[in-house]
Amino acid sequence: MADAVERPDGPNVDEDSVVLDAKGLRALAHPVRVQLVGLLRKYGPSTATRLAERLGVNSGTASYHLRQLGAAGFVEEDTDRGNARERWWRSVHRTTWFNDPELAEQEPEAALAYQQSLAAIYTLRTQQTLNGLQTMPRAWRNTFDMSDWSLRLTPEEATTLYRELAEVIARYRRDTPEAAASAPEGAERVAVITKILPELDAPAASSLPSGPQEAEGSPTS
Repeated sequence: MADAVERPDGPNVDEDSVVLDAKGLRALAHPVRVQLVGLLRKYGPSTATRLAERLGVNSGTASYHLRQLGAAGFVEEDTDRGNARERWWRSVHRTTWFNDPELAEQEPEAALAYQQSLAAIYTLRTQQTLNGLQTMPRAWRNTFDMSDWSLRLTPEEATTLYRELAEVIARYRRDTPEAAASAPEGAERVAVITKILPELDAPAASSLPSGPQEAEGSPTS
């Protein structure tokens, strides 16, 4: 439900993006807050009650975390929709950027909590898609993919790989209200989730037994 964390050397860093500092990282070091921001970005303004229903928490919990997010500048009241009985909230930004090794070292617990929340959310989104896959139109069902490739790279090559992937993604239409209004017929929201996972304890190829190996990178659709 949260938009992917992107890095400042990737696509579309603009006024609709927020680069996390220590205060922002600590504010997002809670899974409910990460999910609340993601829901407001994905579905637009909402109330604590409606957001709580989506998350399976009580409205008091959602309201508390929305106020904390508001104090940190991630969300704000939508005064055009709110009234004396019900407060509406909206996201201030469209994307979040976090790629500061020094900040991660200064705030290790907050950084880990934030990244663990994202990993859990990405897993949930994948499972939700899988649960609805058989009822999707065939054209969309055939676009679904889960693949993995094992590469042997230097840190510099891994950084280059990320930048090249970001450049490809940047060529496509972002999911914004403006883009949705002008998108061609049949366009829907598509989540592209990238993960570059160093596996430093993986054995070298020369130490593995020889023989037929299962192919990697094959799509499951």
